[in-house]
Amino acid sequence: MPRDMSDTHSHEWDAWRLFRILSEFVDGFEKMISLGPSVAIFGGSQALGDNPDYQQAAILAAKIAKKGYGVITGGGPGIMEAANEGAQTVGGKSCGLCIDLPTEESPNPFIDQKYLFKFRYFFVRKVMFVRYAQAFVVFPGGFGTLDELFEALTLIKTKKIAYFPVFMVGKAFWSGLLEWLKTSPLHRHYIEMEDFQLLTVTDDLDEVVDGIVRHCNETLGRENF
Repeated sequence: MPRDMSDTHSHEWDAWRLFRILSEFVDGFEKMISLGPSVAIFGGSQALGDNPDYQQAAILAAKIAKKGYGVITGGGPGIMEAANEGAQTVGGKSCGLCIDLPTEESPNPFIDQKYLFKFRYFFVRKVMFVRYAQAFVVFPGGFGTLDELFEALTLIKTKKIAYFPVFMVGKAFWSGLLEWLKTSPLHRHYIEMEDFQLLTVTDDLDEVVDGIVRHCNETLGRENF
């Protein structure tokens, strides 16, 4: 039976929910400010240690951390674990923004305890990603990875956040999606050709690192959000 939205108890629960939402924002803002310039790395949770994508993510995260940037992930297994491992291995800051889900596994073991967060609400978690990341790096993944990718592109395109580079690692994986974007949404004028300038598809990890460093040097002191 549908919930009666006029029910007094429903409205009271909504009011208390606001306090929980605000507490997640406050806790995140207070702790993540000390993380400094950082890069968010996304990818599939199913990629295990022997997966080439896992290995690439660990290598890239280590390269990024050596440049002095923190690494932010969703805190789970797969690509997220690889990125946290790579950062922590070289002594970099390793942050995990975990989400409370019925099927979610425990946070991966490579997250600094100071930067281990457990969020109840997806939208609060997303704000933390875009507020504190100077770049997004997206490895192959599923719905969650695609959600973060298109969320970032939408916010940048609509100028709701300042521009930051979005790198999609794995040409073979992403080529089909890009082809579809060009033959369907672009062909029907739902997106524009210039929108493709918002992202970089590459297999070159050094290109990603150099792009991040160049962007941060050019935008030093600029607010992200």
